[in-house]
Amino acid sequence: MGTRTHGSDDRWNRAVVIGGGFSGLVTARVLTGCFREVVVLERDEVDEHTGVHPHAPQGNHAHAMLAKGAEILETLFPGLRAELLDLGAPVYDYGERMSFLQPAGYALRHRTGVLIQSFTRDELERRLRRRVLALPGVTLLASARCEGLLAERPGAVTGVLYRTAGSAEPTRLEADLVVDASGRAGGLDGRLEALGVTVPERRVVKARITYTSMNFARPEQDRPDFDAAYQMTFAPDIPRGGVILAVERNRWTCSLFGFDEQVPPTDDQGYLDFARSLANPRLADLIEHRTHPEPTHRYVNPNNQWSQYHRVKDWPERLLAVGDSVCVFNPVYGQGLTVAALEARLLHRVLSARRTAGGGLDGLSRGYQRRLARLLLVPWTLSSNSDLMWNPRERPASARIAHWYNTQVFAVAVHDPRVWSRFARVANMVAPPSVLFAPSVLLKVLRAGLRRRTPPAARADGPVPGATEPVAPRTC
Repeated sequence: MGTRTHGSDDRWNRAVVIGGGFSGLVTARVLTGCFREVVVLERDEVDEHTGVHPHAPQGNHAHAMLAKGAEILETLFPGLRAELLDLGAPVYDYGERMSFLQPAGYALRHRTGVLIQSFTRDELERRLRRRVLALPGVTLLASARCEGLLAERPGAVTGVLYRTAGSAEPTRLEADLVVDASGRAGGLDGRLEALGVTVPERRVVKARITYTSMNFARPEQDRPDFDAAYQMTFAPDIPRGGVILAVERNRWTCSLFGFDEQVPPTDDQGYLDFARSLANPRLADLIEHRTHPEPTHRYVNPNNQWSQYHRVKDWPERLLAVGDSVCVFNPVYGQGLTVAALEARLLHRVLSARRTAGGGLDGLSRGYQRRLARLLLVPWTLSSNSDLMWNPRERPASARIAHWYNTQVFAVAVHDPRVWSRFARVANMVAPPSVLFAPSVLLKVLRAGLRRRTPPAARADGPVPGATEPVAPRTC
C-alpha cells in the first residue's frame, strides 16, 4: 500500500476517515485532492439527507461559525455561503447586527468589517455531506463502527477493522492513511492501546456548562434590528448567559446556558423565566412571543480536554487524529467548528507539500500532530484561562492576569470602536491575540485598570439598571 502511479494522476490510493460529522466531512473533502478513494466510516445511519447525527448531542444547539472558519469553508466548498443565504441564513457584520452584552455593558453597534453567517449545524452538515458524497471517489459506509486499527507492518497503521449493523464478523479495510475524526467518545485511546501505544494523560479544565436550546419561527413581518442577541457568561460573577441567532427557513435558534448549578429548564415557563433573569432583554422578548416552537434539547459539556497525542514518541505512521478526537473546547466560545476547519486546511497543506515533493506518507504523522498542537495552543489557552476562573481553588497566575486584562479590554471596548473591532477580529480568529496588546490598546487598558477597581458586571438575577445599547458614530 502507499504506492502512486506517476503521470496525470499521482494521488495515493485510499484514505479512510473514521467519523462522518463536521470534522470528518471537511477532512474527507481535503483528502479527495490527494487520494483516489476516500472512505468515510460513520457509526450512525446517515445519508445525503441527514443533518446532525444522533451521536453529536451538541448539534442541536446554537453554533457559531467564526469568520475564519467560514473563510476556509468557502475555499473548500465554493458557493456554500450563497447556498445557505438562499435558505434564509443571514450574513451580517459582527458589530452592526448583534446585540452583544459584555461584562462591562453593551458592545457598540458599529461596523467591524467582520462578516458572519448564522445557521443551524443541522443544515450546515446536511449541505456539506451532500457535497462531499457527490465528489468522485468518496464512499460512505453508514452504520459502520470502527473495531480497531490494522498494523500489518511495525510502527504503522495499514487500515481498519469495522463492523456494520447486523454483521457477524468485522471487515478488513486496507488504507494508505487513516484519519480519526470519531470525536470525544470515539474510542481512539483504546484503539491505540490495542497497538501497544502508550497514551499520555489528557489535559482537562473543568467547566460544567449546561445548554438548553430550541428553534422557533421568525416572522417575516416582525424583524428586529439585529440578527443575533447575546449575553456572555464571565467568571466568576456571571454564571448565566444565552444567545439567539437568526437562522435558515425563517427561524430563530436560541440557546440558554449556565455554569454548574445554573441549569436552564426545558419546560416552556421555566425556559422563559431563565431568559428573563438575563440582563439582555432581547432573548426573553423573542421567547415570550415565540410561535411554532420545535422540541427543546439539553446538553451538558463537563470540561475542556486535550489529548496530548503530539507527545507520543511511538505514534504510528499513517495515522492522524483531528477534531474532537484530539481537543474538545467549551462550546460557549464557538471555537470548535473553526478549529476543525483550520486542521483540515493544515492537512491539505501538509499533504500537498508531500505530493509536490514526490515524497511518501511515512514520516508525516508525528509531524502533523505536532503542528496541530501548535495550532490548538492559542484557542485552548484563551478558553481554558477563562474557564479556570470559575474555580477559586484553581486559578494560576497566568489565568488571573489574562482575566484581568480581558476585563479591562471589555471596559474599553464598550466606548472605543477601534478596540471593539480588534476584539471582534480576535474573537473570530481572523487576527491573532497580539493585536489586543498593541501599544495603543495596551495604554488604554492600563488607564482603564487604574480607573476601575472592579468591572460592572451583568448580573444573573436581573437587568443592569440603565443598561442601553450604544451606537458608535459611523465615522469611527
